[in-house]
Amino acid sequence: MTPKRIHLIGICGTAMASLAGMLKQRGHSVTGSDAAAYPPMSDFLAMLNIPVAQPFSEKNLDPRPDLVIVGNAISRGNVELEYILDQRIPYESMARIVYDEFLAGRERLVVAGTHGKTTTSSLLAWLFTEGRRAPGFLIGGIPENFGSSFALTGGPEFIIEGDEYDTAFFDKGPKFLHYFPDAVILTSVEFDHADIYGNLEEVKTAFKRLVNLIPQRGRLIAWDGHPNVDECAGRAFCRVERYGVAANSQWRISDIEYSSSGTRWKVWQNRAPWAEFESQLAGEYNVQNATAAAAMAANYGIPVDAIARGLRSFRSVKRRLEIKAEVHGVTIIDDFAHHPTAISGTLKALRTRYPGRRLWAVLEPRSNTLRRKVFETELADSLSHADRIILAGVFKSEAIPQSERLDPQAVIDSLCGKGKPARLLPSVDSIVQMIVPDLRDGDVVAILSNGGFGGIYEKLPAALRARNEVSTPA
Repeated sequence: MTPKRIHLIGICGTAMASLAGMLKQRGHSVTGSDAAAYPPMSDFLAMLNIPVAQPFSEKNLDPRPDLVIVGNAISRGNVELEYILDQRIPYESMARIVYDEFLAGRERLVVAGTHGKTTTSSLLAWLFTEGRRAPGFLIGGIPENFGSSFALTGGPEFIIEGDEYDTAFFDKGPKFLHYFPDAVILTSVEFDHADIYGNLEEVKTAFKRLVNLIPQRGRLIAWDGHPNVDECAGRAFCRVERYGVAANSQWRISDIEYSSSGTRWKVWQNRAPWAEFESQLAGEYNVQNATAAAAMAANYGIPVDAIARGLRSFRSVKRRLEIKAEVHGVTIIDDFAHHPTAISGTLKALRTRYPGRRLWAVLEPRSNTLRRKVFETELADSLSHADRIILAGVFKSEAIPQSERLDPQAVIDSLCGKGKPARLLPSVDSIVQMIVPDLRDGDVVAILSNGGFGGIYEKLPAALRARNEVSTPA
């Protein structure tokens, strides 16, 4: 292999940053650029000594790279994209490079779905590792057990998170169609990514196409809890195994027990007792994620004792119910919120982990779905699982036509109508200023955003520490 000089435009996306690390590990010279960099991926790239230029500029392409990888968030008009087109610099998509460089010739296990794919991919990679299979993997987050979102190993399997978002400005199909799976976990199918999908039918079509790629010798492990998944799984030519709580599922979950330290449950295989598991993760949705990973691992011959050991020792994924700080009795949680269903699952999980404690939800409508009106009613319903709700202004609201844009005040009005104390505060500084005086020992604050949220993860703990210093006599 001849080392190349490779530049990634939009490098701070989770998949792009991971690809950058993989390419560097393969011996290439790697650089990147982005409009903004924030943890955890900015820290991850710094750890790998991959330079990240900000903002976008033609100067970032000097010296001239051999290849440019264009992230799917990059559109025509981007100064670097226009430069590579004018200068005829070779370019490609992230998904195509991943297949050509890392997936071809491997057993490809794809984890897909509207929700849970990052955690489920991480769990699956850890179970294969506990089973001594040395899997390669590429995940859209950083599993704490690995400290990295990717691994290049010699094992026969490669586990990859399958994203239904589009591939690049020149390829509007889903990224996961480039991975040609041998086996798939399908966690859920809901309307999402309202910027690229016009309706639920288009989303279902994308997942049906993924399922249609699985060869007859392959396997589909699909959740049993929604008709959308039923419809997509019906397109399979391979063996289909369902998981969940339905009585006729091949992998049936029962007897879930929650505690402040973890979760326990039983799994039945084809109506017979199979295993009892425990996990440090919270929430019913994580029981489902873990069971899906266990079912796939078992299909690849990993012993049940290794699966149980792996589930017990799996910690979490960065930005998935991650404890960012505990300051004077207040617990601050970071969760990657992108959809009302995910927000609801997160808040319910926190109820099981912190029973009896006052729960705050602080949401930045930042994802391309949450910024739109499409789930306005559902958003209020999901947030109502908290005791106190703070809603920030819509991220880059000017980019969404007013007729399509989420009306935050309507969400607040709906919550107040349900008897929930809720406020709309436009800036991070105003949020911190308002809630810090009201926070008390035992409170849990869930900060919900799929971005940097104006530095609130640092500002809120700092303000709490400062409040205590002022209130404590010298």
